[in-house]
Amino acid sequence: MYELRQLRHFLALVEHGNFGRAALALHLSQPALSRSIQALEADLGCTLMIRHPRKISLTAQGEKVLEHARRLVAGSNTLVEAVRQIDNLDAGLLRIGAGPFPAAEMVPRAVARLISRYPKLQVEVVVEQFSALHQRLRDERIELFVADVRELLNETDLEITRLPVHRVVAVCRPGHPLLERESLDFRSAANYPLAGTHLPESVARGIRRDTQRENALSVQCDNVAFLINMVEHSDAICMAPRDALRQALISGRLKELASLSPRIKQHSAYGLVRRKEHGLSPAAEAFAALLCDYREVGEGVRPQPRSKRG
Repeated sequence: MYELRQLRHFLALVEHGNFGRAALALHLSQPALSRSIQALEADLGCTLMIRHPRKISLTAQGEKVLEHARRLVAGSNTLVEAVRQIDNLDAGLLRIGAGPFPAAEMVPRAVARLISRYPKLQVEVVVEQFSALHQRLRDERIELFVADVRELLNETDLEITRLPVHRVVAVCRPGHPLLERESLDFRSAANYPLAGTHLPESVARGIRRDTQRENALSVQCDNVAFLINMVEHSDAICMAPRDALRQALISGRLKELASLSPRIKQHSAYGLVRRKEHGLSPAAEAFAALLCDYREVGEGVRPQPRSKRG
């Protein structure tokens, strides 16, 4: 029967693309790595890869083994970390994910509070869209994530805790021509480039309807710092949850289009997402508690109670 060590070797080979680089990363000789992969193929009764002169490519069986190997190895790592953290949270490693807007304000503040309490705790945060984060969670490469959950509510494998709701505002650079307008509607705003992150389809559909644009956004980027910088130096308009833009508004880098914001019907739909019926490590539990206690300065919106969706 195959061993977890062999799966780790297989994952390293896929990551590095050839035996030489993978063996170097694993601190093995190439013949030893080759024997390990051959033993794995023999145990599984199939060929996992095609060897080319400078690279490898996976067979259909190899692709399927890759999917399960990632999950099994990640699960093993999670188990080890959870056991280590029971008596000493400072010794642990926490892997979490965040969508672009929660990563701008909500998640960093919760992580800051977490490492203040446990200064030796290691935290790895990956920032991606909700669909990519969902796949990472399924593969057990992260324990939980925080993101827009509108398109995840019917996923039966997830447990979702709804988080504070933040109103969406429209912002632009100081001195933007639209700031002089006393009355402003979406069609007027649509004469300028619109910028934002990749949107859930329900949100994109609403923007297309309100602005009568073929494409909801002119510029799409999942890095909020990029969006703020770009809007600050152009005539583009950005619509985003106010908490994600709080620092830029306080500093004066961006200005709110006060005559347009009240017309926006959308709001944030943040949720803390975990696998249903899977326990969290002590570090993940501590992070989740801090996150659910988050308040945006000036908003005062309380988090919703935990809700299991299926």
